[in-house]
Parts: sequence; structure tokens; C-alpha cells
Amino acid sequence: MDLNNYIRDIPDFPKKGILYKDITTLLKDKTAFSETLNQLHIRHKNNNISKVVGIEARGFIFGSSLATKLGCGFVPIRKPNKLPYKTYNQSYSLEYGTDIMEIHIDAIDKNDNIILVDDVLATGGTAFAAIELLERFNCNLLECLFILEISELKGAKKILNKNKKYFSLIKS
Repeated sequence: MDLNNYIRDIPDFPKKGILYKDITTLLKDKTAFSETLNQLHIRHKNNNISKVVGIEARGFIFGSSLATKLGCGFVPIRKPNKLPYKTYNQSYSLEYGTDIMEIHIDAIDKNDNIILVDDVLATGGTAFAAIELLERFNCNLLECLFILEISELKGAKKILNKNKKYFSLIKS
């Protein structure tokens, strides 16, 4: 199944000059969504994953579904002031601005085997900031998973510069 057929391009969103990759068309198709989760599950089903960490917001969709299939916990990384307990926070740059993300200070246990999930790898700023947050814990980040990678934006370079593994189901 070519999952690329389920990604819709939206020009000039959220601002002029950005070609937004819309994954809602993949989510609404039960076969494509199921195939996406199955491929990620097969990749990590034997890796003793403790927790899947998902980046707000679409990383929650894939991450929590994958955590259920793997039989492990799910941890959200959220925008500021959305988590009710004490947090670590990290600022980062996007292709269209800056933002901050947060994780609960007790979200990850020592030596947890973690995978990080988000929908799109573009410039790598979001993934880099999430890795920075996870480095505050004494855990094993096994891999960063993405549904779609926009290769021309070279976001993978930021992940590789942190000596982390990554995998993208679709590359454009």
C-alpha cells in the first residue's frame, strides 16, 4: 500500500510559502490508518518498549494508538500550560515561527525504553526539542518515528546530530 497516496498537499498554510502536508486524509481511511500503525508496530514489537512519547497534537493520535498495540504507556509532550503537574520545558523553532513544549518531570522512569512519535519531520526543530526534553531523563530513546518526512527541509540532520536513530514511513 502506497501511503503517500493518502497525504494531501495544502499550499500557503498556515502562511504563504508553506506547503502543508495534511495527514487527516490518511487518518480517515481505516485501511491506510491501520497499515500505518501495523508498520510501526512491526518495527518495535520485540523491543520491550516502556513508553511511547507523542508530540502534540497529531503525534498523540499515532503515539497513543501505537502504545496500545505495543502494550505500553503513552506520554504526551504538550504546548505550554496544558499539563497540570510540574514540567520541563524546551523552546524551539519551526519553519514558520517559534514555540515551547513541555513534559511532566515524572513522565519517564530511569532506563525506560522510549520511542518518540510525530506525524511530520520537516525542519527538525520540534523533534530536536523533544529529544532535548527526553535527555533530561535517564532513559533509552530507541528511535524517533515519523509518518512523513519532507526530505528537502533536512530535519533528519538535527536528529542525527544528536546521535539518535529515526525512521519515516513516507519520504517526500
